Amino acid sequence: MGKIEWAMWANEQALASGFILLTGGIVGVAGQFRGWEFAAYAVGQYCFTVCVKAFGPLTRNYYVRAFLHAAVCVPGGFMLATVLGCVCLGIASLIYLVAAIRGEHWEPILPRKEVRKPAAESIKNPPQNPPPRPPPEMRRKRVEDMEGAAYDNPISVTADE
Repeated sequence: MGKIEWAMWANEQALASGFILLTGGIVGVAGQFRGWEFAAYAVGQYCFTVCVKAFGPLTRNYYVRAFLHAAVCVPGGFMLATVLGCVCLGIASLIYLVAAIRGEHWEPILPRKEVRKPAAESIKNPPQNPPPRPPPEMRRKRVEDMEGAAYDNPISVTADE
């Protein structure tokens, strides 16, 4: 069996919890519930994304991600509309911790330059006769290809004789 990639599951869980937290934040702010300020932070998730990108290599470490997700989920626990998102984010934090303990690390996916191999000679010159084709050594040679050949058939009958 293959090795489980825990970080992949943590990423999926964090993404889903972000949507749940955003939904709860919108409901909390729109309903002006008591403590709606805690819901307002859930709506501004773009700020968290900018912070994660700004810290670069530090936030690529899964121990740091586990701690950051645990810290970010705390304010969501103070309001009912964002509790579910808070719990989901806490679960993502635990999964990131498992990924860090298992020794996983984040590697960026960068575009690769494609190295094109030169086209084979058979691709440059398409076949001239329809399939099925005999192997190359069994094919008849065309007269045009035989011009200048070193072999003349002595048995061939000419009109001069």
